[in-house]
Amino acid sequence: MTITTGHIPAIVALIAGILILIMPRLLNLVVAIYLICIGLIGLGLLKWLHL
Repeated sequence: MTITTGHIPAIVALIAGILILIMPRLLNLVVAIYLICIGLIGLGLLKWLHL
């Protein structure tokens, strides 16, 4: 299986889900980081990552 940029959201969601099951208090941190990353990508500030 070749991992492409299309697989990144699914992999991140899987890892976040596992971490939240292990440590429920981690939910706030995971959601905050996710929203910040999505916001930066949406504004085009992370173009150097070629996303």
